[in-house]
Formats: sequence, C-alpha cells, structure tokens
Amino acid sequence: MDAAEWDERYAKGQVWSSEANRFFVDAVREHGLDHPAEGARAIDLGCGEGRNAIWLALLGWSVTALDMSAVGVDRGRTMAANNDADVEWIVADLEEWDLGARNWDLIAFVYVHWPTDKRLAIMQRVIDALAPGGHLVVVAHDRTNIEHGHGGPQNPDVLTTPHELSALLSARGLRVLEAREVRRPVSFEPGHGSPALDAATTADAIDHVVVAHRPE
Repeated sequence: MDAAEWDERYAKGQVWSSEANRFFVDAVREHGLDHPAEGARAIDLGCGEGRNAIWLALLGWSVTALDMSAVGVDRGRTMAANNDADVEWIVADLEEWDLGARNWDLIAFVYVHWPTDKRLAIMQRVIDALAPGGHLVVVAHDRTNIEHGHGGPQNPDVLTTPHELSALLSARGLRVLEAREVRRPVSFEPGHGSPALDAATTADAIDHVVVAHRPE
C-alpha cells in the first residue's frame, strides 16, 4: 500500500488499538528497555497511528515517529496530545528518509513489510542507524502464517521468519537476543489463508518477535 491508500484507510476511522502492541511491550520490558537513560533516543518506523511511539514517550524515551500516511500521523499527534506525550512526528517514506548513522538507542519496526529486494536495503539502513548499545525490536507477520495461520499479508515475498531475520542481523554485526514465533487470536475471515473453519470461531495469526543489540 502506498501513502494515498493508507491515508484512505485511516480516513475511515481508527484502524489499530490505542494500546501499544503487546508483543512490542513484552519485548521492551523483558530486555530492560522500559527504563531509558536520560536523553535516550527511540524511533518508531512505520508508526501508523502512533500507539507504540506514544507508549515509549510515556516511559521517558525521546521519541521520533515516522510514517508515510499524513492521516495516520495526524491521528497520532492528537492521541499524543490527549495523553500528554511528547513525540516528534514525521511524514515521510522510509525508503527515502535519512535515518543517519549510529543515531538511535531503540528502533521499533512493528508490522512493517517490504518485498525482499527493498527490505534488505532498508534493513541495512536500519542496522547502520542503530547506536552502539542500542536495540532493534521487530514484530512482524510470519511467513508460516500463510499456510498455518490466519489473516495478514498473503504474499510470501514480503514476509520473513525469525531464523531468516536472525541470520541477517547476525551477519551484519548485531547480537540477536530473542527470535521466536508468537501467536495471537484473531476473528475468522473467510478467504484469508486459513484452513476451513467455522465462521463463528477465531483463528491464530502467527507473528514473530526478534530483538537485536549492537555491542558497545
């Protein structure tokens, strides 16, 4: 989806929960990132309506939130103001925006998906932008979700697995602290890549969480 398509989707009303993603929250807490040092900088890439960025700001992070959708970012600004959360909001395409080098103490990459040819280049820029001692937290739909889960993107080329991400990050000098599959119940939607189920039931979506650290 491009910026115009996301704008159209967000214009119809709030898309995501106001609460931060639970897998992201768990990863931040489990790795001791919920007590940031003074001035520690975080960036939420593909922030959508800003729920994870706002949560980080309320923890004490100095947060930048970036998304291509101006409508989504505007909703994030409003929610941040309502929660007295200080976030720098940026409307930009991640493919073009300069992340800098060794800039960020925490990079959030939550449900941001790209075709392989673009993803590899973007991930290299993300890795380069991570400061010494910094952490990268990835939450994403897993490729196995197409056959064994439910919902989410159905194009395998935009999806990864924890093993693939771990290999990529390790080969580029990061230390992988966590790489695991996670599941969440979702409402059943016919024709969304799940085995035949009763339409009144729920099904599991398969995601993964990967946390990596750049050594000092």
